[in-house]
Amino acid sequence: MPWWYHIGMAMNVRLPEDLDARLEAIARARHTSKHAVLIEAAERFVSSESKTSRVLDLVDEIGERYADTIKRLEDA
Repeated sequence: MPWWYHIGMAMNVRLPEDLDARLEAIARARHTSKHAVLIEAAERFVSSESKTSRVLDLVDEIGERYADTIKRLEDA
């Protein structure tokens, strides 16, 4: 197999026509490819989801750590 075959992950993406048209317009305005726009969008999404997960984990940890204090405040 060629060396480039092992770089990155290839996949086909079927987009609704309206989304594809909007993606094409963004790519054209940025003078780049739809592929590059999709990579950027995927990176932003993964980063956002990761942050959301960390925040929710911290909220759970704080809730457990201060459960007694929270309960006393509810009863006050």
